[in-house]
Amino acid sequence: MHRRRRGARGRFPIQPTIDKKPAVERMIPRPEGNEEPIHLNLAEAEALRLVDLDGLYQEQAGYSMGVSRGTIWRLLASARKKVVQSIFEGRPLVIGLPPEEED
Repeated sequence: MHRRRRGARGRFPIQPTIDKKPAVERMIPRPEGNEEPIHLNLAEAEALRLVDLDGLYQEQAGYSMGVSRGTIWRLLASARKKVVQSIFEGRPLVIGLPPEEED
């Protein structure tokens, strides 16, 4: 996988450590609404697991993933929005990279 950074300058972003991958790759609502899936990346899923399922504080989750507490906060905010959007719009939730970003 290629490391990506914003713009042409600066350091490469830190790649979060993923300890446990989800048991599923896709959640499909019944009945299905809009068919355009929502993509939840592995870092967002891992942050949700550590904080919401395992009950860690954001600082502890950041230490476990090798990123800052602020990064955990951003991952959680993004992941929670995607999960709620999937529920209320009846859209499939795909866990992992979208097809165009996979290497």
